[in-house]
Amino acid sequence: MQFLHGFLWLIAFWLIGSLLVQLGHLPLSPGVIGLVLLTLYFVARGRVHSTIASASQPLIMMLAMLIMPGVVGVFQVLDQISEYWLAVLMSLVLGTLLSVASTLWLIRRLLSHTTPPHHETLLQDNALLHDEMPLQADDASRTNGQEERP
Repeated sequence: MQFLHGFLWLIAFWLIGSLLVQLGHLPLSPGVIGLVLLTLYFVARGRVHSTIASASQPLIMMLAMLIMPGVVGVFQVLDQISEYWLAVLMSLVLGTLLSVASTLWLIRRLLSHTTPPHHETLLQDNALLHDEMPLQADDASRTNGQEERP
């Protein structure tokens, strides 16, 4: 049921994006508008709701299949866009860099309040490994009252 609830939230944001595209005559995809609104919603809340996260995980795992129709579409019109290869290349590189940078920024912003940095966790684990543990009562009976020498 949690998956269905989260999936309905994703569809709701897509429908809001579709409505904005229709009413505003925007030259953008309703999915893009919906994802921007969903991102703004997450930033405003400061966290991702668990139902939305559980619904989006299977979609993320199938991301390559969701991108495939766009890739096939580009190959269908390759002869029409071949004279604009430099503009296409520049937009692909710039779009990829902006996408990676914005994703990293969003992840750092959302995760900075929830988890300690990885290096601090490693330092704490390393300190625990090198700490000497006190001798327990059970251990004392096994050593017959003799202390271990270093």
